[in-house]
Amino acid sequence: MVFVTRKNAAVDRIACPWLIRRFIDPDAEFLYVDHEEVERVANEKNAVPFDVEGAELGHVDGRCSFESVLLRYGLDDPALRRLAKIVHGADIEADVDVTPEAAGLKAIAMGFRKMFGDRDLEKLEAQMPLYDALYAWCADAS
Repeated sequence: MVFVTRKNAAVDRIACPWLIRRFIDPDAEFLYVDHEEVERVANEKNAVPFDVEGAELGHVDGRCSFESVLLRYGLDDPALRRLAKIVHGADIEADVDVTPEAAGLKAIAMGFRKMFGDRDLEKLEAQMPLYDALYAWCADAS
């Protein structure tokens, strides 16, 4: 599977690839492109757009993109539901207080953004263990 989104990722555009690689397709490929190029690249590469306006795997009906991926692929795991609340709060500024962990995840994501800039594939690889650890914590706390 190939997925495409906007470059300069922070929360959702890193959390979604983690979720997809860990629970849907371990070989999934992710393309990070300029915002105005997402639709064209999706068409050319037969890629699934995510975390962009109008995408099924985007912000829909109050969900963040991570929550939309859970819904679309029928992932019903208590630890993933707990993680989704954290990602939602970290990604949607108005909901940052929904869980105490959300503000911390947002701060960490912004730190990775400062460290890696728009080198999104490197940023994704650097953060995969972070989401593994957060998922393990969610599983233990569920």
